[in-house]
Amino acid sequence: MELPGPLRQGVERLLEKVPLPVLKQAARTLSDRYRAELRDGRLHMAEEMAVKAYLATRLPATYAAVRASLDAISEARPDYAPKTLLDVGAGPGTVLWATVDLWPDLQQAVLLEASATVRKIGETLATDAITAGTTWLTGDVTIDLGDLEPADLVTCAYVLDEIAPASLPKLVDRLWQLTADTLLVVEPGTPAGWQRILAVRRQLIEAGAHVLAPCPHELPCPLAAPDWCHFSRRVARSRLHRLAKDADVPWEDEKFIYVAASRHPAPSRAARVIAPPKSGSGKVLLKLCEKDGSAGEKLFTKRDGDAFRLARRLDWGDTI
Repeated sequence: MELPGPLRQGVERLLEKVPLPVLKQAARTLSDRYRAELRDGRLHMAEEMAVKAYLATRLPATYAAVRASLDAISEARPDYAPKTLLDVGAGPGTVLWATVDLWPDLQQAVLLEASATVRKIGETLATDAITAGTTWLTGDVTIDLGDLEPADLVTCAYVLDEIAPASLPKLVDRLWQLTADTLLVVEPGTPAGWQRILAVRRQLIEAGAHVLAPCPHELPCPLAAPDWCHFSRRVARSRLHRLAKDADVPWEDEKFIYVAASRHPAPSRAARVIAPPKSGSGKVLLKLCEKDGSAGEKLFTKRDGDAFRLARRLDWGDTI
């Protein structure tokens, strides 16, 4: 998956005069903060060079994860087309770009972001490229959601890992209050990210939400540690991306986990592939999360006819 053309071109313009050694150092610092899940009171992207490092090395991956999560919502509710978006912890507008790419008729978007540097760059990227009316607001996601208006789609992507655990229930409650239709929360596909998503999922179900994806049910998650639920998207690396990360491979796999919940149930549910398929001669083994709340491997062979041919085409994260 690649960035939309206008976004990719905007990023290239912002990065074209940045010295590579400076960008590489900023990318290392940013990566270390993300990996450590630091909560030291500092914003990960308070400085302009940190934002540019994010654009070079993290934006393509986070965009791919968000877009895949939005695609799952669209698959679960084909009739759904939000007109308004509220993105909490918006960064440089990653969710906005992915939402407009999928639903080009989006009319209004409100983006809340604490870092003035990130907001400025996000506004620069969106100018003349995003047709939806867009409002950028300054705010801390844990304390500044009181005066916002509900939106058809509310999103919170790659944010919870920066929030103190004690603040999460109140934040999730407020996000759900602001959700006129559907709420999407995306986190890194780590065991810790999965645990945060499980906590969000439990809280939303208790509040009466209907889970749209990835789960085909609202029963307790059937997986147990050391296993965990997550998904992956392969992302093409630009030349600058490879140089900034000292990477030889022209792609990377972004691991992520998400939960999409709605005030309206999905019209139908389907089992989801929750691990990379294992294929052999005349057979394919899929690990499935089922509608009855169970999870396990299911073998399809040529004797299964159409079911086998379908299973052979499926990938990690698809439904069947």
